[in-house]
Amino acid sequence: MTGNVYARILLMCATVYGIRVLPFLIFRKEIKSRYIRSFLHYVPYVTLAVMTFPAIVTATDHVAAGIAALIVGVAAAWFGGNLIVVAACCCLAVLVTGLFV
Repeated sequence: MTGNVYARILLMCATVYGIRVLPFLIFRKEIKSRYIRSFLHYVPYVTLAVMTFPAIVTATDHVAAGIAALIVGVAAAWFGGNLIVVAACCCLAVLVTGLFV
């Protein structure tokens, strides 16, 4: 059993190290393609959205309340609300939706 655990830890270390080192080994020159540069520019935002979207929708007892909070939060952020304003609007949307659902 202990050897199996060490093998798994070694495999995880190799995977994480490979993910971090491989781009440096493959891309030695500056990337000049506008398409690839714009694609790589949006990767962090897409990753964050993919990780947080399911949590937003399923954080409440009712999916409708989560969807309402998502819509209200996006609208509040779109119109220039800071983090506190957006969070307060989302909480209010969940409260109001929870009263009616």
